[in-house]
Amino acid sequence: MGPTHLISVNLGRATAVDYTDAEGGVTGHGKRPVPGPVRVFAPGLKATGLGSGLEGDAVCDRRHHGGDHQAVYAYAREDLDRWETELGRELPGGIFGENFTTSGIDLNTARLGDRWRVGADLVLEVASARIPCRTFQGAVGESAWVKRFTQEARPGAYLRVIEEGSVSPGDTIEIIHRPDHDVTVQLWFRAFTTERTLLPRTLAAGTAMEPEAHERVRQYVEKYGAGAGPK
Repeated sequence: MGPTHLISVNLGRATAVDYTDAEGGVTGHGKRPVPGPVRVFAPGLKATGLGSGLEGDAVCDRRHHGGDHQAVYAYAREDLDRWETELGRELPGGIFGENFTTSGIDLNTARLGDRWRVGADLVLEVASARIPCRTFQGAVGESAWVKRFTQEARPGAYLRVIEEGSVSPGDTIEIIHRPDHDVTVQLWFRAFTTERTLLPRTLAAGTAMEPEAHERVRQYVEKYGAGAGPK
């Protein structure tokens, strides 16, 4: 295996489709690799900011996507390869709506609060996991896709921007900080999808967890306590 790096940087344009309920019936999900360099920045609040953290990339459904805590979505080429075997079809970089297709890093065992340096200047922090939706299912074109993707629990990571910079395919990814807790992307994903009894454990991530998610956990603990609750 070569060094940890970006295989591709992927951008999407607003496109009209029949499988989204976003305003205007458009999605920026179908992303395509670009040569770079691409500027990456903190886009601001989900509802009122610029949406994506990548210049030239479209985020059309601001109810659920984009903003500072979902500025960049990364998915591993290794996980795409697993899905290629399972689905029996080619899955090019960007097909899952990811901005970064990576190589050599297990995004699912990354911890919330992990910091990466990408290329010379960009610093990102792991913020959460991608929760699948109807638009994702329509874009991939596989039946029962949301259920299958959820059961696999290899969701890839959303990242926030700590220091802005520009990136290109081939840029190295260096982990420059790892927090002292065990809240991984995969654990967070399971807690917010199929195993809600894990929710109290996610509080160990502290301020690395986005405020909206933190509030959901607080409400759960307030109702059920830090022990077992409903699945």
